[in-house]
Amino acid sequence: GVMCMSEAAVQQSVMAGDDREFLSFVLGEEHYALDITTVKEIRGYEQVTKIANAPDFIKGVMNLRGDIVPVVDLRIKFNVGEATYNEFTIVIMLNVDERIVGIVVDGVSDVIRLSEEEMLPPPEFGVAFDSRYLHGLADVDETMVILVNIESLINSNELGLVEVSQASVGE
Repeated sequence: GVMCMSEAAVQQSVMAGDDREFLSFVLGEEHYALDITTVKEIRGYEQVTKIANAPDFIKGVMNLRGDIVPVVDLRIKFNVGEATYNEFTIVIMLNVDERIVGIVVDGVSDVIRLSEEEMLPPPEFGVAFDSRYLHGLADVDETMVILVNIESLINSNELGLVEVSQASVGE
């Protein structure tokens, strides 16, 4: 039972007014959210091609309609939850700075719309993500949602994805 959203459906729900829309997802016990404008599509996990010498959180690459897409398991990277792979495991395909990257999460919840006032500054501690990669927090229906700055995370040296996409070109 995987929720699939086409690009059209994702794009349709783009920003209204000053509100920003986020796609919320689950890692372990925590709720996170990322800017929905970066979401290309949501799909089930499928086999990936392993990359030699890649860190363990880079599961490998998958071919998405001709694009070679690195797939990162955020559960392993941030050491949250159990990295299991079954029919419920979700990959969020992101389009960040002209590059497509897949991130593996435990599940996708829903689309949330937040105004600037509803976004609180990130906590200094107690969150798996380094605060450099956070926009802040939001209280959504009494659940604390951690807003991830997915662009800075994907582009960070910490993930090392820049090398991956270059490495896979000449193969």
